[in-house]
Amino acid sequence: MENSENQEQRTNFFQSTTAKMIMVGVLTLFLLIPLEYVKNLIFERSERKKEVVNEVAELWGKDIYFYGPTLRIPYKTYTETSVVDAKTKQVQIQKTSAINYAYFFPEQLKNKSNIKKNTSLKRGLYNNVVFTANMNFEGFFGKPNFEKLQIKDEDVLWEKAVIIVKTSNLKSIKSDLNIKLNSQTFVFESKAQEDRFYGELETNIFDYNQLKTNEKINFNFAMLYNGSNSVKFIPVGKTTTVNIDSDWESPSFEGSFAANTDSKTINKEGFHADWKVLHINRPFAQQHLEKMPNLDEFLFGVKLIETVDEYQQNERASKYGFLVIGLTFLIFFLIQSISKISIHIFQYSMIGLALIMFYTLLISITEHSSFSLAYIISAISVIVMIVLYSFSILKIKKFPFFIGASLTALYTFIFVIIQLENYALLVGSIGLFLILGAVMYFSRKIDWKNN
Repeated sequence: MENSENQEQRTNFFQSTTAKMIMVGVLTLFLLIPLEYVKNLIFERSERKKEVVNEVAELWGKDIYFYGPTLRIPYKTYTETSVVDAKTKQVQIQKTSAINYAYFFPEQLKNKSNIKKNTSLKRGLYNNVVFTANMNFEGFFGKPNFEKLQIKDEDVLWEKAVIIVKTSNLKSIKSDLNIKLNSQTFVFESKAQEDRFYGELETNIFDYNQLKTNEKINFNFAMLYNGSNSVKFIPVGKTTTVNIDSDWESPSFEGSFAANTDSKTINKEGFHADWKVLHINRPFAQQHLEKMPNLDEFLFGVKLIETVDEYQQNERASKYGFLVIGLTFLIFFLIQSISKISIHIFQYSMIGLALIMFYTLLISITEHSSFSLAYIISAISVIVMIVLYSFSILKIKKFPFFIGASLTALYTFIFVIIQLENYALLVGSIGLFLILGAVMYFSRKIDWKNN
């Protein structure tokens, strides 16, 4: 008698609302496992895209960092050593000389660059957006101030001056490199790369005193680059002016110096930006001894970014997977409680797996089209599947239509949040507040004691 009563109590418990709530809750947590696999899939596809982009950048050209031009003039230094004669015991002074170098930055440096994007490079599923940069430089060097460096004029080797340019991307230069110094033209030649990041271009030697005009050497030259990701400059001029025009619609201005806000424009056709950096704006001198200093911390310029990364959007969408599963199960559970219709845990599992399939459809379709189109196709497919399945498990026809409307509103709400940047948290919080209010409203008349 007692055994039958215990069995009846256990049966009643498993059929109770509490037990069903526990099972649905456990199933929701269990579905986080396949959802996590989906997130890992998105991460793997994203990393694969990065690998392909890096491979293409290696072949086409990477970031363009420009350092120069710089005037290098050698000078003599002397070392005196005392030598004692073994026989006479007299002390003799021997004087030896060595060659060192002084580096001088230009008084004025102007750059005008035009950057055009190239979308023709495609490898596999990925379109790799790179660019071609046409860069023109002009300016002048003033008379080197060796007195400030405490070097005598007679020790300066004026006849062995050269112009040096350092750049991060020698192999992607696509133009002949000639520099005009006053009335003469010189050819840049590449030197052995001592710096792991910068390559070095250097002219043949020339006599500074013969080349100068009114104590100045004017220069101008042009460089055509293949590049990707960014274009940046070091402001070596006493006055450095940079003007960049591009058909890229999504620039990010970076570095130690901001672009002029009065002339900066960004629209669908591209952007224009100007920089003007004075020597008082930067904490380094116009002349240096022994070697050119590392000035990477003073780089400034533009990074050409993709505003919409489909894998980032997929990742953001997958983060709402738990919310979608939980709210969908809650809708079915409330319908079950209100209508007294029994929904088996297996049927909940099928609905949960259909919701997981949304994210695999989304990532696979996105790779062949836009994220927005992929989201619409995936959402409609999953909603139609669940609505049709609901017709077979729910007796009243109005419930499947209610489920379809609810899922449509939920997926639309998540899509809006994904598109927002600054207001995502605000809109998300308001949306969740309204969802909670709707759940409280529809569950207010449920008699939990009789369930």
